[in-house]
Amino acid sequence: MKTSLVIMAAGIGSRFGGGIKQLEPVGPKGEIIMDYSIYDARKAGFDKIVFIIRKDIEDEFRDIIGRRIESQGIEVEYAYQELDNVPENYKGRWQRKKPWGTAHAILTAKDKIKEPFAVINADDYYGREAFSKLHDYLANTMKNNADRLDICMAGFKLVNTLSDNGGVTRGICEVKEGYLSDIKETYDIKLENKKISAKDFDGNKREVSIDAYVSLNMWGLPPAFLDILDEDFDKFLSNLAGGDIKTEYILPAVIDDLIKSQKAKVRVLETSDKWFGVTYKEDKPLVVNAIKELIAEGVYE
Repeated sequence: MKTSLVIMAAGIGSRFGGGIKQLEPVGPKGEIIMDYSIYDARKAGFDKIVFIIRKDIEDEFRDIIGRRIESQGIEVEYAYQELDNVPENYKGRWQRKKPWGTAHAILTAKDKIKEPFAVINADDYYGREAFSKLHDYLANTMKNNADRLDICMAGFKLVNTLSDNGGVTRGICEVKEGYLSDIKETYDIKLENKKISAKDFDGNKREVSIDAYVSLNMWGLPPAFLDILDEDFDKFLSNLAGGDIKTEYILPAVIDDLIKSQKAKVRVLETSDKWFGVTYKEDKPLVVNAIKELIAEGVYE
């Protein structure tokens, strides 16, 4: 069965000093984190890549990675996440500067996806095990005509996904009998004095277990999910106050609503891989060293 990997690369890199953090080289030959994700995805069996980008970074994106991936013989598509990519009756209502969020990003690629697909962030390293497990589920297990949407996600241990240089945002998960029962987007997660500190959307402190499972926006989704996004985004916009330029339409919230309304079941595929990424500029040397170690171990050439 054909499967696609959708890579969300439209973030503006606000936490990376204004640069385009997804395009920072971290490998010995100028590779960026996406190179390693795509390599692992192809090894797992994915046969199509959909890049979600902004038009203002398209030339640089194609120069740094797009054309190289296109030349490798895999099908490549592009979708564009723009601030004005909203239904006509909502245009001009909000003066936003940041993208609409991860669920909106996927919605912009609706016309490019006709098959089961996985979603990842462009600037996160996930590890080979996670790609293999997601692809196996999409190709061999997912029921595309089930009463409830059949979704899967890579479940990482929180302790394996922290940054030494500041707080991170994660979807904190509750898992029951192998299925996701609750997910809450949680912010500014740090390990301090062997304890986790974290905040909710409003900045209030939130208790989180160091052993919690987290989502890193690595989901396995059926094509029917895109139709639900189409309808739900309109509801999201209709309930959004005119002066609200911060609230985002995000995948964890959409999927949590589907679980609570009995419209989806989400299988959690546990992975022991350690995440790394360039959330902060100071993370880059750590990522470069991690890649060197993986090359030394023979994981990459």
